[in-house]
Amino acid sequence: MQNDSVVVNSWNEWDPLEEMVVGSADNACFEPTEPGSRPAVRDSPGMPFPTGPKSKEAIDLANEELDGLVRLLQSQGVTVRRPAPHDFSRPLTTPDFEVENQYCSVCPRDVMITLGNEIVEATMSRRARYFEYQPYRKLVYEYWNADPRVRWTTAPKPSMADGMYREEFWDWPLEQRHERMHAFEFCVTQDEVVFDAADMSRLGRDVLVQESMTTNRAGIRWLKQHLEPRGFRVHTVHFPLDFFPSHIDCTFVPLRPGLILTNPERPLREGEEKMFLANDWELVDAPQPVLTNDEMPQYCQSSKWLSMNVLSISPTKVVCEENEKPLQDLLSGLGFEVFTVPFRHVFEYGGSLHCATWDVRRTGTREDYFPRLDYTPLV
Repeated sequence: MQNDSVVVNSWNEWDPLEEMVVGSADNACFEPTEPGSRPAVRDSPGMPFPTGPKSKEAIDLANEELDGLVRLLQSQGVTVRRPAPHDFSRPLTTPDFEVENQYCSVCPRDVMITLGNEIVEATMSRRARYFEYQPYRKLVYEYWNADPRVRWTTAPKPSMADGMYREEFWDWPLEQRHERMHAFEFCVTQDEVVFDAADMSRLGRDVLVQESMTTNRAGIRWLKQHLEPRGFRVHTVHFPLDFFPSHIDCTFVPLRPGLILTNPERPLREGEEKMFLANDWELVDAPQPVLTNDEMPQYCQSSKWLSMNVLSISPTKVVCEENEKPLQDLLSGLGFEVFTVPFRHVFEYGGSLHCATWDVRRTGTREDYFPRLDYTPLV
C-alpha cells in the first residue's frame, strides 16, 4: 500500500468507490438457534432448521455470485479485497454462553463500518457472530499499519448471556406485536451496548442508526458518545410497521445527495421524516420486489425487500440484482446507470449486494447535507 494517499476514507454510501471488501461463503455454516435468533425453514414450518456446515453446492453457488460482483467492481476500477479464511464450524465457549458453531463471512457490512478515516468493529448481537470480525483483522492491520491517519475502534463486546435477551419476544403473536410496535422493544434488552454495523447509514456529517432487534438504545448511546465529539450528528430512526427490524439497508437506502430509496411497507415513524424534507431530500418508494416472501430461498431469514439492498459505485452508478427489473427501471428513470449481477444464491446468507460489501475508501470529504437541521448533541 502507498503511504502518500489516504488509505481509509468513506463518509457516505455513494461517493465514487475506490476500494471495497467483498464477502466470501467459504466454510459457511447454518446460523444456530440461540436467544437472538430463531431461524426457520421458510417453506416447511415446524421442520428443524439445519445445523453445521452448509453444503459444498450452496457455498459454490454463493461464491460464484460473489466472484461475479468482484469482477464487476474491478471493471469499474475498484480495488477489491476479500476476508481471510475462517473455520466457522468451530464451537464457541465463553464464561457466559456456548454455541455449537459460528456463521459466515458473506456479509462484512454487518460487522465492519468506515466513518471517514475510522474503522469501527461493531459489537454484534448474536452469539454465533461474536468473533465475526476475525476474518477482517488482517486487512484492518494492513490499513492501520499503512497510514498513521487511520483510526481503529472496536466497540465493547456485550456478554450475550441469557439475561441480555428477551426470549419471549419470539412467541408474541402478530396482534401483540402490533400493540407494542411503538415501544421498540425486541429480542435484546437495553442493559448492554449492542449494535450491528448494518443498522447504520452514513450521510456525510450525519449518521442514521435504526433501533432494531440487532441494535438497542444503549448501542445508539455509545455511538453518539463516540462519534459526536468528532463532529458527527447521530440520528435514531424507527420503522414501526417492521415487526422484526434488522439492518437498515433493506428499508431506507441513500442513493445520492438528496435522494433516498424507501420501503413502502415500512414508513419512518411520524416526525422523523422532517429532517429530510426540511433539507429538500426526496424519499422515493421502491417497487414491489419480483420475489414474494414465499418465493425466497428456503433457508433465507431475510424478507423479499433484499431487492432494495443495492450498492452504489458512485452518485450516478448503482448495482442491482439482475432479476429486479422494476427497481432497475425506477433507478434508470432517476438518472442512474444501472449494473446488474445475479445474487439470488447469496440471499440464503442473510444479505444482498450492500450487505455483502464493506467500503474502505471512496473519494470525497465529509459534507453537511442537512444545513437546515436543528440538532442538540448528546455530549
